[in-house]
Amino acid sequence: MSTLTPRGIVAELDKFVVGQEQAKRMVAVAVRNRWRRQHLAPELRDEVSPKNIIMMGPTGVGKTEIARRLAKLSGAPFVKVEATKFTEVGYVGRDVESMVRDLTEIGINLVRDEENARVRKAAEAAAESRLMDLLLPSSFGSEERASTREKLLQQFRLGFLDDREVEVDVTEQGGGSVDIFAIPGMEQMGGQVKDMFSKAFPPKHSRRKMKVRNAFAVLVQEESGRLVDQEALVDKARERVEQTGIIFIDEIDKIASSSQNRTSDISREGVQRDLLPIVEGSSVNTKYGMIRTDHILFIAAGAFHFSKPSDMIPELQGRFPLRVELQPLGKEEFLRILKEPDNALTKQYEALLGTEQIRLSFTDDGLEEIAAFAEDTNTRTENIGARRLYTIMEKILADISFDAPEMPGAQIVVNKAYVEDHLQDVRDDQDLSQYIL
Repeated sequence: MSTLTPRGIVAELDKFVVGQEQAKRMVAVAVRNRWRRQHLAPELRDEVSPKNIIMMGPTGVGKTEIARRLAKLSGAPFVKVEATKFTEVGYVGRDVESMVRDLTEIGINLVRDEENARVRKAAEAAAESRLMDLLLPSSFGSEERASTREKLLQQFRLGFLDDREVEVDVTEQGGGSVDIFAIPGMEQMGGQVKDMFSKAFPPKHSRRKMKVRNAFAVLVQEESGRLVDQEALVDKARERVEQTGIIFIDEIDKIASSSQNRTSDISREGVQRDLLPIVEGSSVNTKYGMIRTDHILFIAAGAFHFSKPSDMIPELQGRFPLRVELQPLGKEEFLRILKEPDNALTKQYEALLGTEQIRLSFTDDGLEEIAAFAEDTNTRTENIGARRLYTIMEKILADISFDAPEMPGAQIVVNKAYVEDHLQDVRDDQDLSQYIL
């Protein structure tokens, strides 16, 4: 986190998201402020609130991608929720707390992966030692055993023993593997019941035959579990969630009622009032203990076609001090999206068809034609932003994708004429384009 300057964050986001400079700068500052807060005096640190953000813009302009890439870049626990799910039939107020529980689970898994990676070498060394004990007969003398052990270890590392079978003691979970579905707000009680089951039904050990490569993976997992302090892992994960967690609330405009229609759907305002204490800062009960939400960063997003941020209840508005409007995408942005990002669609399709020994390439005029068609279709029909590129690419490459296994070594050049030919039927039938693209 210390190396992530705002400028550096924007530079990394530029690799995946085209345009939207203002939004990138805003989220970069919000993340950097979290690092700055960690370096404040303790008495001031708790007084600094996160700079929650509302991103406004039509679908497919990069709102979700910015938040997702930001979380991955910073190594922060990240969860995306749809605000509309809390308006569904059967919704109860406490259900909004589920987003914090989901974030905690993600934080636990994130820290566990980090800890397993930290002890990986030691775990592999211990697993190799156990594996050699399984492969060597007990009748060998000490000198002969040492010499043979070294030879076997070299053969194993070279992959020569992968298909040999060995018998491994496998630990089978007892009651600890039983999932307890606790009532919302009673997660700790559920954890206690699970502990009772684990004590009443301790893990069992059984011997199984498996290939060496599979046995090694099992042994590494067991050794990693022994080397990692599980209680310290949970404490670290909770700290990570509370201090760096990011919750992305999508479609928040769907729970905002316009001033003309404020009384038509009471449940929307109810969801806002249930969200308020979570965003404001409260304690949420999880199976890993209480999680404070005071310093979790909330990023909300919505198109706001039929409502505006001021239509939300004033208390919730006040918890999102930063607002940025993302711009609709046109031909120039579409062309950049097809060329520049590290995960550009063109690169993805070239790699996918490359697995079938097909050399796919795109000319500049071909990409310009795709971008122009995407802009035109968004103008004539529903504007779905960059997602239109996916539907167009699938349309023009559908035949190649189907016939690829029968044409290894083929070279396909997607130029302007190729694009026009494969989109001609859509151009001719305006109604058909509404369903195909």
